[in-house]
Amino acid sequence: MPSIDPAASRACRVRVRGVHKAYRMGARDVHALRGVDLDIEGPGFHAIMGPSGSGKSTLLHLLAGLDAADRGEIEVGGASLAGLSEHELTLHRRRRSGVVFQGFNLLPTLNALENVTLPATLDGKAHADAAPRAEELLRELGLGDRMDHRPDALSGGEQQRVAIARALLQEPPVLLADEPTGNLDSQTSDRLWRLLAEIAGQRNMLVLMITHEPQAAVHCSQVHVLQDGRVAGSLSVDAMDPSQLAVRVADTLRASR
Repeated sequence: MPSIDPAASRACRVRVRGVHKAYRMGARDVHALRGVDLDIEGPGFHAIMGPSGSGKSTLLHLLAGLDAADRGEIEVGGASLAGLSEHELTLHRRRRSGVVFQGFNLLPTLNALENVTLPATLDGKAHADAAPRAEELLRELGLGDRMDHRPDALSGGEQQRVAIARALLQEPPVLLADEPTGNLDSQTSDRLWRLLAEIAGQRNMLVLMITHEPQAAVHCSQVHVLQDGRVAGSLSVDAMDPSQLAVRVADTLRASR
């Protein structure tokens, strides 16, 4: 794997330069990203918003190393993703950029504790060595009495908290969240958004969330707005309520046309 300066590997930073991504759909190319430039520096809770088809999920998949850009530069957590093999990208996700998905992605045959220790187990560490840290995380996230429960015995909110604990196990500098509350009710969603904000503040991490909901984004410090595969602008949330933020996002989209 390319060498990375130890200090840089802890960098709470996302840097995107001139990123393009197109997909072949039948006889035509669909351009999901058209030259995205984005810099997010330092710990904090940030959101990426935009209308359907703006490129939000495509950008997160590129940041997570789940897909490769056609051209441009991407740096996450102090590591450039250019030229990394599939194995190296897997290690990157496991060690430097935790990822939380809408669908939880827990293994149904493992209990909560085993699901959380999985990244360390895949890294060759014994479950017994990773378990104390996993237990600590589960207790911090209010799941101390649910460690031996499998996913089908957990609520949606509990499953997502297990997924968050798993993403935090190896203490990455960057946490990526793709519509993390899309399968949850409004009350549980609000608790999860507050939890992500606390994680960013208390753990000195950069948490970057894809969302289409102003109710989610108001928990962030800054919102980056995408439109037609480009960054239309960035907004400081500054104690806005959801309706105020929705108006500001709409104004940003209108001004960029």
